[in-house]
Amino acid sequence: MTHGTRRRWLWLTGLLALLVVLTYAAARFADEPLRRYMEHKVNERLTGYTVRIPALHVHPWTVSLDLRNATIFQDANPDPPVAAIGRLTVSVDWRALVHRRIVADITFDRPTVYVDLRQVRAEAKSDVPLQEKGWQEALEALAFDLKINRLRVRDGDVTYVDRGPFKPLHLSALQLSAENIRNIRSPERVYPSELHLAATVFEGGRLWVDGYADFLAEPHVGVEAAVKLEQIQLDYFKPITNRYNVGVRNGRLSLAGSFEYAPKITRLVLDRVLVQGVEIEYIHSARTAAVEKARARETAQAAKQVANRPSVELAIERLDIVKSSFGFVNQAARPSYRIVLTDTDVSLEHLGNQRSQGPAIARIRGRLMGSGETHITATVQPQTGSADIDLTAQIERVDLASMKDLVRAHGGLDVAGGELSVYSELRTKDGALSGYVKPLFRDVKIGGDGDSGQEKSLRRRLYEGLVNVAGKILRNRPRGEVATVVTLGGRVDGPEFSRWQVVGRFLQNAFIKAILPGYEEPKRPEEPKRPKGEPRTLRRDQPPPEAAPPMSREGP
Repeated sequence: MTHGTRRRWLWLTGLLALLVVLTYAAARFADEPLRRYMEHKVNERLTGYTVRIPALHVHPWTVSLDLRNATIFQDANPDPPVAAIGRLTVSVDWRALVHRRIVADITFDRPTVYVDLRQVRAEAKSDVPLQEKGWQEALEALAFDLKINRLRVRDGDVTYVDRGPFKPLHLSALQLSAENIRNIRSPERVYPSELHLAATVFEGGRLWVDGYADFLAEPHVGVEAAVKLEQIQLDYFKPITNRYNVGVRNGRLSLAGSFEYAPKITRLVLDRVLVQGVEIEYIHSARTAAVEKARARETAQAAKQVANRPSVELAIERLDIVKSSFGFVNQAARPSYRIVLTDTDVSLEHLGNQRSQGPAIARIRGRLMGSGETHITATVQPQTGSADIDLTAQIERVDLASMKDLVRAHGGLDVAGGELSVYSELRTKDGALSGYVKPLFRDVKIGGDGDSGQEKSLRRRLYEGLVNVAGKILRNRPRGEVATVVTLGGRVDGPEFSRWQVVGRFLQNAFIKAILPGYEEPKRPEEPKRPKGEPRTLRRDQPPPEAAPPMSREGP
């Protein structure tokens, strides 16, 4: 190589080195102005939230920049911040450059999202919906308004903390990948962008979502994907269920299905759902009675709105609940009491909100109060505004002593022993209710601790004495049983029956037919038709409906 050539190479190398130094220095000097500009543009597009960016570094050789230790605050509750981002990288997608397109990739490394009850309530009170807070526009500002082609989240962590001594709801090791976000506007229900999500739920559960999305859909993103959950611990949801008077203990949830959530359609189809070993209890109290009624009305109204609605499809092909228990606690009664169905297995098939999906079939097996063998079968056909239901129930040989608080609260008696069986058939059709409930008592023993040691009133002692006399008479009958039939009618939202009908039929069977076998009261003229709107009344001599079962030990 000649001397002149060497000098030219030295000059060229020196110029390149100088260019590198100048470029690096310019990038370092640009870091702070660019950080201030970026922070300003992001906050300009957000509503109700503020972003702080402590550090920003430009990497000229990879045409990328890093945001370090950024935090997001809710203006109404700034402490603690709702999100912290260890590192956010914005880079040019080199693959797109081959096709002469300049688009950006965004990667979140170790982002942490922390939300508590105060922040959720503040968001609920806001006049601006969450999807209209400017999050998408703020993300575009981070990419200098370039189209975003790929978004990734690596090792994310999401925590929701409620008030009270509850475990936080927690997602960890969250991995998210979304491709082709910069797609052009697509026809309705066309999803051109791939979407993949995986996370650990609580301590041992897993979540997977795999599908496609339309990130440019208005007014919110559209998604169609398969979803899978495995071994999700249900007692973590106590902070949410407790607000609806529902207590949840233990239990694990697994499911697999698919969903579609788009501006003009909502679809959730679960192919299988499995719940294992859960304990669920509904608590009714005088303090929350008004709220419970309002909640029931809202739930019924919401169910009516989605029944046979073309834009909403909800379906569970198969639901199994195994080795679980369901309880009801009435704290408004005096004394309060608890009813529980233990060792319960539930199977539910083809449940949905569309009539075209066909009827749903539910089967329940368990032990009422731990002793009464319970079998319930129901068929449900969705209808616009309601549902048609056919239900049969058989509960046999419940230990009455285990229900002494319930009997005392509603019957004023102290039960020391005996058995109860119940047989029922109910039907609703176009909002009308019909059917019967037949309770059957056996070997009832009255008496107990009374009023917690206080002397019983004369009326109560006479009442219990009469019931005991009836019991002694019944023991002379072949099986010592007494039964009654309660007919039900009217509308589903206001069934027609009377507590006095139960008492009347009980006395009729216990005394008249027991003391005078074969006795029948003379028939009376048929009751005239009641005017429309007049309450239905039941005559004492009205016979049980033809559908009522014979009074036998084996039931209907």
